[in-house]
Amino acid sequence: MSRQSKVIYLIFVFVLAFFTGPLARSETASLHDIPAAFCPNSVRLDSTFAKSFHLGERIVGTYYFYWYDAPSKRHVVNPGSNTDALTDHPPTLDGFSWKSVAWHKKQLSDMEDAGIDMALMVFWGGPSEHDPGSPKHWSYDGLQPLIAAREELLREGRHPPLIGLFYDTSTLKDNLWGEHVDMTTERGKQWFYATVRDFFSCIPPRHWAMIDGSPVVFLYVAGFAKDYDQSFVDYTKRNFANDFGGHVPYIATDYTWLKHQAKGDNFVIWGGALGLKRAGISELGPGYDQSAAVNRKRLIVPRDDGKFYEENWRLFLRRPTPIVMIETWNEFHEGTDICESREYGRKYIELTRKYVALFKQDKQENQSRGKYADAGNVEIVLGEHPAEDGLKLIQSGDGVTMPVRANGFDAVRLANSSSSFIYFGVDESFKWSNAMDLRLIVEYFDASPGTFTVQFDGNDHSAPFFGAYTPTGQIVRLTGTRSWRRAEFDLRRARMWNLENADADFRLVVRAPELAVHSVSLIARDKGLDQFRN
Repeated sequence: MSRQSKVIYLIFVFVLAFFTGPLARSETASLHDIPAAFCPNSVRLDSTFAKSFHLGERIVGTYYFYWYDAPSKRHVVNPGSNTDALTDHPPTLDGFSWKSVAWHKKQLSDMEDAGIDMALMVFWGGPSEHDPGSPKHWSYDGLQPLIAAREELLREGRHPPLIGLFYDTSTLKDNLWGEHVDMTTERGKQWFYATVRDFFSCIPPRHWAMIDGSPVVFLYVAGFAKDYDQSFVDYTKRNFANDFGGHVPYIATDYTWLKHQAKGDNFVIWGGALGLKRAGISELGPGYDQSAAVNRKRLIVPRDDGKFYEENWRLFLRRPTPIVMIETWNEFHEGTDICESREYGRKYIELTRKYVALFKQDKQENQSRGKYADAGNVEIVLGEHPAEDGLKLIQSGDGVTMPVRANGFDAVRLANSSSSFIYFGVDESFKWSNAMDLRLIVEYFDASPGTFTVQFDGNDHSAPFFGAYTPTGQIVRLTGTRSWRRAEFDLRRARMWNLENADADFRLVVRAPELAVHSVSLIARDKGLDQFRN
């Protein structure tokens, strides 16, 4: 190598080192190390486990917000304005604190009275919040008094709810280190797992809520993660088993995580306080009122003196799932509380006890089951003014329709090129189980070549969104005969939980520019199909 070549080479190495080595080291240095478990006394030091629930067993849970501290006004008054931060209120502010064993004991005792089996702690901890100066450090500080309270109740012969984790995923974006966590990366997976590990390291196993030996973990919505995929779920299960004596967590994801097909053992839809959300794990609540919350658009779903809560329970009991979550035990800011309060006393504790008993006994209240409870079919005739008889046409962002007239009959067709689907919803009273065998009949005008098929909310968990878009497997091929025709589809083990876009139950998937639909009928296969074949 010539002298000139050596000089050029050395300059190149220097520039490369300047722009990669130091930069890379500074980036690494800017990231905090993921700390060891917050409570080092792990499961290996405690061989006593709580009695586990079993898959399929009827379980009632709730979300426990333990972030209040009246003496310091944390989560009790709005910072800066010193105004009341609570829409609803505890009976007294005396002892209203995550630090108080007596307060936790009273809440756990009342949960037992309400018939609640497990309480999921709304946890804002994580690897970034170990510092005692963290504004979220209450997540750790409140756990020891909680466990002390539950120990006292056990010694008194009581049966308080078992303890699980509700992972408030807002910490993936709002945290002391200012990181926006990407859970497709190794660090992101470590971060997520560390939060789960931290929580259970602080809860002795004799207090764990478990399903078939797996400690319970629920996830809040996916929108706070920078990115994610299935790998963070698998990573968490694998590492938890390594750290906690072979136990693999039971992970229930919010429905939003299914967007990138990140699946746990089950799924849930946050928002049950606004109305029943039926999913693999159902959610319901008493109403919603965030009037006291600052910088939020006002949203109120009235309680109607308990009637809203009761109606949600009744709807749920018509087609129950094995697990139901009450949203929430004591979120006073948003007015979703069912605990004892200044505004409602113990009314909602008593209502909960009543409906939990019906749920556990597999009973329903004597009540009208609805117009279509005994119907053999529901249908809709489409056009400018649809004639709905148990079916309704639903407009969605990817499914906008317009009325048309085709060969002498009223109908609808897709309104624009950005729409590919025609959505429908089924009256709740027609839905008699979570696995119905149905037949769908579509009258359509074969205007041009193309295809259409049907996707329905079913029980095929391998289908998109945990089965919300289950394909029938039947495809109708259009040839442009310019005639009215009829197609039939089998919808086997349909659950119809309103999980498709815009709360729809099924949709026509249209790949034809001019398909017009005149009517749609949904028939219960075991209620006399032949009479509808004329």
